[in-house]
Amino acid sequence: MNHAGQASSQRSARAAACPAPDSLTPADRYEELFAAVQSGRVFADSKTFVDCVPRIEPADILAAYRAQSALPGFDLAAFVNTHFDVIEQPHSDYVSVPGQPIAAHIDDLWDVLTRHPATHPPRSSLLQLPHAYLVPGGRFREVYYWDSYFTMLGLGAEHQAPLIRDMVENFAYLIDTYGHVPNGNRSYYLSRSQPPVFALMVELAQRRGVLDEIDWLPQLRKEHAFWMAGAEGLADGQASRRVVRLPGGVLLNRYWDERDTPREESWIEDVTTVQSCGRDPAEVYRDIRAACESGWDFSTRWLRAPQAHTERRSREHVRAGTAPSLASICTTDILPVDLNAFVYKLETKIATLAKQSGDTAAAAAFAQKAEARKAAMTALFWDEAHDAYFDYDWRFGHRRDCLTAACVTPLFVGAAEPAHAQALASTVANRLLAPGGLSTTECGSDQQWDRPNGWAALQWMAVRGFADHGCHDLARTISHRWLATVAALYEREGKLVEKYALRCIESDGTRGGHGGEYPLQDGFGWTNGVTAALLAEHPQHTAHGCTAHSTAPQHR
Repeated sequence: MNHAGQASSQRSARAAACPAPDSLTPADRYEELFAAVQSGRVFADSKTFVDCVPRIEPADILAAYRAQSALPGFDLAAFVNTHFDVIEQPHSDYVSVPGQPIAAHIDDLWDVLTRHPATHPPRSSLLQLPHAYLVPGGRFREVYYWDSYFTMLGLGAEHQAPLIRDMVENFAYLIDTYGHVPNGNRSYYLSRSQPPVFALMVELAQRRGVLDEIDWLPQLRKEHAFWMAGAEGLADGQASRRVVRLPGGVLLNRYWDERDTPREESWIEDVTTVQSCGRDPAEVYRDIRAACESGWDFSTRWLRAPQAHTERRSREHVRAGTAPSLASICTTDILPVDLNAFVYKLETKIATLAKQSGDTAAAAAFAQKAEARKAAMTALFWDEAHDAYFDYDWRFGHRRDCLTAACVTPLFVGAAEPAHAQALASTVANRLLAPGGLSTTECGSDQQWDRPNGWAALQWMAVRGFADHGCHDLARTISHRWLATVAALYEREGKLVEKYALRCIESDGTRGGHGGEYPLQDGFGWTNGVTAALLAEHPQHTAHGCTAHSTAPQHR
């Protein structure tokens, strides 16, 4: 047996210890009970019920509900609390230590955010994994796909190498078991994925010396097949699931979800959105879910309404109540620049590893796919007039007009022309660079993936992408501003959070980001990972001397 085959057999043996996969979601299991709980707002957060742990078999709970719900005086909340263990967001016993430097604080948090398979409750929506994994924190008590890559960047110590290997093993297990990596390891996330970064994960693990990336070629090919499913025989101008064939035969990808119903973890929010518009509910639900697959949930990036080009105009729209509504969402009509860049990275990685394995035919085929994709990305996404990459609306045949931080992804994965990288650096410096780091979009709104918020993952891709193309001053500026932003809030509140408002630190203080469907969460996986990696790259930055002045608790 060759090395790759032996590694695959070992993984299969370890994965065999996991229970048989169960893809039934809470809505599938509990039917009218599920709808009653969510529509009745038994819990303030729709995610609470779908994360509950049933105390007896779900079928028995549903039968009990059907027998009791019509009786006089039936108390739905009491019924739920009798039959389920409610996993509320608890305050952890972990407290930030006054005077502790930020890097030491992050190191201490890895144990807090690590979960182990032995703790998985039976019969819940949580999907079993064979190895330990990191969660973001707060209400996010499960592993998330693209978050995990950026979180793993912070695992630089030698003793953390096994956790990097465990994370890669877990995602390979998910690909082998379900055919793709779900949004997160919950049954209600199985109908969608997230930006495909498994190739980046195995590359990172290879650099850290914890595995040989060629062993993961089968899973990389399976992931590619998932994203390209439906491409064969697709006519020009038509789409199937995550694939769109444009006139001329070019194949590119979009975000999608296999279901067209309200998200179970945000059920009441989705139902309310649909009630406010005259569109086909299934179409709106699908586009909302597809935006969640993007990881950018939500942003004016996915909305059909005209988009403002300046912060001032955006603020005027919000103040006047005319900001684009989520009801206008059109995610599946958009070919995203970042998604196609990630698939390009996947194709180039498969080509490289296939060549190493001796499969020259596959290597040539995937190299050709990658080159065709790169050419299409340049033709469709690059705007010579504005010197930037923009998403493409394939329904209407034109580029979108809101500049977003997704424009840096082609640089990050090596899909950009050198001249474009230099031009983009000037555009980003003039239009997206904020006092606190890289803005998410040029368009301001009350959605969390818009200005004024900034996110760790986007900072990292911009820093690495510009540095790799010789734009070191801009990369350094983004790094320094982001580290100052994170450090200022840590010094004041003793925590790291999932997103930040990139305002001027000196004038009005650093704040956690705002907007979205839930309160700001702390913890926080990918902020910790990116911040730790940037601190390591900038040993002289003043953030190293930043210490916590607060004893604010972190959430498990």
